[in-house]
Amino acid sequence: MDQPKLERLLRVMQLLTDKGKRYSVAELSEILSISQRSVYRYIDTFESVGFIVNKHNGMVWLARESRHFKTIADLVYFTEEEAYVLKRAIEALDPMNPAVNGIKNKLYNLYDYNKVADIVVNENARAVVNNLLDAIATEKEVLLKDYRSSHSGNVSDRVVEPIQFGVNMVDILCYEISSGICKSFKVSRIGEVLHTGNSWSHQEKHVKIVTDSFRFSSTKTHFVKLKLSMVAANLLNEEYPLTIDKTVSVSDKEYIYSDQVCSFEGVGRFVLGLCNEVEVLEGREFIDFLNMKRRGSKF
Repeated sequence: MDQPKLERLLRVMQLLTDKGKRYSVAELSEILSISQRSVYRYIDTFESVGFIVNKHNGMVWLARESRHFKTIADLVYFTEEEAYVLKRAIEALDPMNPAVNGIKNKLYNLYDYNKVADIVVNENARAVVNNLLDAIATEKEVLLKDYRSSHSGNVSDRVVEPIQFGVNMVDILCYEISSGICKSFKVSRIGEVLHTGNSWSHQEKHVKIVTDSFRFSSTKTHFVKLKLSMVAANLLNEEYPLTIDKTVSVSDKEYIYSDQVCSFEGVGRFVLGLCNEVEVLEGREFIDFLNMKRRGSKF
């Protein structure tokens, strides 16, 4: 197989193992700028070497039970955001080094950086993101110049210690010096990021954003424990692959899922959709949340 075809094959593999999105053949064709017939040929290639290709409602993806799936999806998979950060770090290295250029070319072939939130495409926003990344890496304090707060309706400067980006770099968690608490700031509302020259001095007050198996993020978590039928367990693990390690088989027809979640919205949507297949074993707050949702139902 020649180099361009191999690169396209790897790109198809990356898309078919995307944990955050599933694609139709038409979407794959558009993303890769190839015909749908070529997409089907690549899919046939995967199946011929032992991969299991799932097809449902027009979407196609590689099944987790496929041979070597762990190698592909868990060991070499990067989200678009992770790939962007990695690319940026590589660009700071010696451009004359052939190994550096080889890695960079592979990343360019596998990832579409225009998909890393709209902020990365905008020139001004890209400078904001890059300066915040530098501040996090070097543990430096910065000034968020002309921050437009929708809460207060004011435009002001905020001195912060940036800690961590949220999903797709849409927001940034920072320790705000004036208030003495950690807050999330929308990246699109930051006019400019200026370095103050000071290093972090409040690390002990920093918190971290956690993302749960249902793709919700927060600085706080809640424990839930569910009893699942085999149908519910299968659907849970297929729709939310990160729940697999937290799901234990009790018998052929009964499973237990337990984990910390950042929001009841994600797991609640799943439970309410399969209310006859799931029993909540622990989590009083979660039960109250479900009852509130049921009372507010329009059905």
